[in-house]
Amino acid sequence: MDVQIEESWKNELKQEFTKAYFQQIVAFLKTERIQGKTIYPPGPLIFNAFAQTPFPNVKVVILGQDPYHGAGQAHGLCFSVQDGVQPPPSLVNIYKEIESDIGVGMPPNYGNLTKWAQQGVLLLNAFLTVRANEAASHSKIGWENFTNAVIRKISDDKKGVVFLLWGKFAQEKQSLIDETKHFVLKAAHPSPLSAYNGFFGCKHFSKTNELLLQQGLEPIDWKLP
Repeated sequence: MDVQIEESWKNELKQEFTKAYFQQIVAFLKTERIQGKTIYPPGPLIFNAFAQTPFPNVKVVILGQDPYHGAGQAHGLCFSVQDGVQPPPSLVNIYKEIESDIGVGMPPNYGNLTKWAQQGVLLLNAFLTVRANEAASHSKIGWENFTNAVIRKISDDKKGVVFLLWGKFAQEKQSLIDETKHFVLKAAHPSPLSAYNGFFGCKHFSKTNELLLQQGLEPIDWKLP
């Protein structure tokens, strides 16, 4: 993969990059490219979540599942889309909850969450790549070994991180987190299929900031341009 991972993460995860499963991921992606498959996000953005949120800066983790598989959407941050792309339905619901929770208006036509990532919100998908127009097409190639290792590393080597686990898939990661040193907030997934089952009204954005303030940390400014 023609990708450099951000230095602090490279250091934290160096053992993972040498493992057989990771070499298999690299080989798989190379084969897909040779076969002319389109992969999202583009190569330089596969590890964008790590580039935008270096390891020492991680204060909050939001866990997604799969990158968006439509053209021009995915850029390596879960729930986020590139400039000029309309916010997808789950992100629209995230915005609605922010508006009702903390009273800030969110932009109807803007879905790039880089500003959150740069404040310490690791926007991590469990699978870091996908084949164009084929949801979950790379869910079995080994990415979960890698992203589970990321969650464990944060749990082991940091303290006071707020993990937002939305939906059943994300909540299965709870066992990787040491809850004696970190905070876990759970709710339904923001997808239109489940948001009314407990995502709306979860107040995770104000609760996250309360937990950060209790530790003397800067709260997240959730407002977007």
